Amino acid sequence: MKNPNPDDDATLDRQIAQRLKGLRAERSWSLDELAKRSSVSRATLSRLENAEASPTASVLGKLCAAYGLTMSRLMRMVEDDFAPLIPRSGQTLWTDPENGFRRRSVSPPATTLAGEALECELGPGTRIAYDGTPRPGLEHHLLMMEGELAVTVDGQTHHLRPGDCLRYQLFGPSAFATPAQSAARYLLFIV
Repeated sequence: MKNPNPDDDATLDRQIAQRLKGLRAERSWSLDELAKRSSVSRATLSRLENAEASPTASVLGKLCAAYGLTMSRLMRMVEDDFAPLIPRSGQTLWTDPENGFRRRSVSPPATTLAGEALECELGPGTRIAYDGTPRPGLEHHLLMMEGELAVTVDGQTHHLRPGDCLRYQLFGPSAFATPAQSAARYLLFIV
């Protein structure tokens, strides 16, 4: 499911593009340098920074690792300031254009708060892999709400069903996969 207003998706893509360009400029990196650090092609980086393409979760994961940021921290950088109450209608929903992965920032990161909460949905027969972590030891608490999900962390695969909670610290690659017959909806708390 997409945002009800397609203009919201385009606006978010432009905001992400501006922030990505700004992060690269802050570090005085060329597109070639960022391509080398992130393993994302120079052409793709250029298209993303010019808002000519929507980023995928995989590409954002690689860029966040290069910048030492969580994906949620990056998304927070393109959103409004900290607010104590975030009604569902005000929660940013991002959809991966490649595979339909949906990520709702239920409680976005803030300078004064240590954690964040995400509501994630992954369709049947979908796999998302991340090459690394933006910050070694990043703490995750994944609460399975609906469906089935296989999460691979540190080479070990955990099969989750509704009500299961997987707690881990991330030091390397990870992957999230659903079986062909089942989608997954889960809450992810990152500290």
